Amino acid sequence: MTRVIMFGYPGAGKGTQSALLSKALGVPHVSTGDLFRANIGENTPLGQEAKKYLDAGNLVPSSVTNAMVKDRLAQPDAKDGFVLDGYPRTLDQAEALTAILAELGQQLDTVLSFEIPEEVVVERMRARGRQDDTDEIIKARLEIHRKETEPLLQYYESLVVAINAVGTVDEVQARALKALGR
Repeated sequence: MTRVIMFGYPGAGKGTQSALLSKALGVPHVSTGDLFRANIGENTPLGQEAKKYLDAGNLVPSSVTNAMVKDRLAQPDAKDGFVLDGYPRTLDQAEALTAILAELGQQLDTVLSFEIPEEVVVERMRARGRQDDTDEIIKARLEIHRKETEPLLQYYESLVVAINAVGTVDEVQARALKALGR
């Protein structure tokens, strides 16, 4: 059983590695973005709630996100594990996840922290070619990420395994699998 959370800067490769680890481990890749899209697309009550906030240009509140994650982790394919990508983002979400897992009779196994120098993140984000990826905006995003993630890494301190996220996709995946004992 493998229950993993992925942490790292935007552009550190978490999304790519989450999908690859999901396949390699035979557990679902649970991304909050995918959960939002699925719930909105299926017009579920949670999707309708999330859509109201997103349509207004606001963040979806933790209560709605937590409920979506709880529903997803309670599904049979997640019984033996999952790779969580993009959640939790805040300390209250981390505490909610602990409660959700306890309710399911489960606990988290590992928090993979994708370590990458800020210069590399800036280069990767610039290379995406998005108009809003100016140096100032990128640096502001990194600062927000650092402030959000530090308390989470402290909360999960005993479960955190740092891996070098610089290299080819295959090299990083090999490090992640090794960190998970695979």
